[in-house]
Amino acid sequence: MRLLQIDSSARLSSVSRELTAQFTEEWKRENPGGEVVVRDLAKTPLPLITDEWTYAVHSDPSKLTPEQREVLAISDTLIAELFAADTVVIGVPMYNFSLPWTLKAWIDQVVRIGKTFAYDANGPQGLFTGKKIVIITSRGGSYAAGSPRAQADFQEPYLRHILGFIGAIDNTFIHAENQRPGGELAAPSKTAALEQIHLVAAQ
Repeated sequence: MRLLQIDSSARLSSVSRELTAQFTEEWKRENPGGEVVVRDLAKTPLPLITDEWTYAVHSDPSKLTPEQREVLAISDTLIAELFAADTVVIGVPMYNFSLPWTLKAWIDQVVRIGKTFAYDANGPQGLFTGKKIVIITSRGGSYAAGSPRAQADFQEPYLRHILGFIGAIDNTFIHAENQRPGGELAAPSKTAALEQIHLVAAQ
């Protein structure tokens, strides 16, 4: 068994990092022989999507030049990490109601035609299937379904859609809400998230 832990917070002492680390510890207890791979996006230089990158992606793989292979190297590495994992845990702080740019850059590298999705007569088909994905978010406010702020949640809806697009449909979201420093609800919400992490990691 292999767990891929992905952290995207710019802050090394962030709530999302604390919670992904806790999930990993719980997972290791349940899978003592398992392997953990950590991908820290704050420490991974991710290139911009360029014209050269796009052209290489849509070229015949057998005819790629050495330069094109180099352009796609980090994408190939990140995709290989995904497929090698049985479970993926992703830490996602909310920045401006959405994702950190590091996570969006990672998504742009791994959502790739012919690798994680393809098109057939029925339209797009996800190729990254059979994996369990746990997404742990931290937010300064509360964006629960039915709440006044729910419509401003551009984390969970987007991640559900893009992960489903590549075939990952076994997704569990754990939200640590109200994590604004000094807020009275921060501690209880984090405790609830930790309890949910314990239950999910034990499954």
